[in-house]
Amino acid sequence: MDEVEASSAPLVEHLAELRNRLIWSLLAFVVAMTACFTFWRPIYDYLTVPLCTALENHGQACELVFLSLQEGFFLAFSISMMAGLVLSFPVISYQLWRFVAPGLYKNEKRAFLPFMLASPIMFIGGAAFAYYVIAPMAFDFFLNFQTAETLTGAEKLGPGEASIVFQGSAKAYLSLTMAFIVSFGLCFQLPVLLTLLGRAGIVTAAGLGRMRKYALVGILIMAAIATPGPDVMSQVILFAAIYPLYEISIWLVRRHERNVQARMRAEGTLGENETLYGDEEAT
Repeated sequence: MDEVEASSAPLVEHLAELRNRLIWSLLAFVVAMTACFTFWRPIYDYLTVPLCTALENHGQACELVFLSLQEGFFLAFSISMMAGLVLSFPVISYQLWRFVAPGLYKNEKRAFLPFMLASPIMFIGGAAFAYYVIAPMAFDFFLNFQTAETLTGAEKLGPGEASIVFQGSAKAYLSLTMAFIVSFGLCFQLPVLLTLLGRAGIVTAAGLGRMRKYALVGILIMAAIATPGPDVMSQVILFAAIYPLYEISIWLVRRHERNVQARMRAEGTLGENETLYGDEEAT
């Protein structure tokens, strides 16, 4: 009975620690979200820059509308939640690290910490790529389906012809823009994920090299799903950005494998002609 109580004590302590870390993370998020709610309009203005630029190129005013009475409030709430999560992410990641770190060995901490730092950097890189490169091109493409005569006023529409003019919903635009940003941010996590799996021994550089043809198809499918709407150009650009990251992942995993083998050979636990990870030339 005493042994059972002794074994359950560490579990209770871990659960209490987890609860405290979650509470601190939640408090940080609520405080950041509340602060962002007070200045949601500048954030909204920043998010509409790609659309306003595309509309300006088509000679149109940058105007979005509310389709329901409460849409303005929920728009501000959504923006404050998104910005609050971004603002509180350092605190949340710190709480996660403080919970996980005591259970790791010193060498595991050195291996895991760079990935915690690289993950938000890669996400920001993907989000910036979507915001500054993909979104303007996609919005310009979508606006081309308006009726040109209606915009220029050079010609009047004939009988039976209906005009097509963009009058976008602010909520729909925010959803589309965030879909671009989040999709690209997550896609740019590929090197972090594959390198972490390589360090854990779940994947190898040779295995990733043999999976290239399947990775090509998978990335094409992911690009089609991640880019909202039938915008082929955005899908091609996303594929062109993601596939090199796959090749970088193979290089990073191969580099780790060679470092491990070199260390083991120096320690005498691995022969000079022996390998741990199969045929490296396959990569």
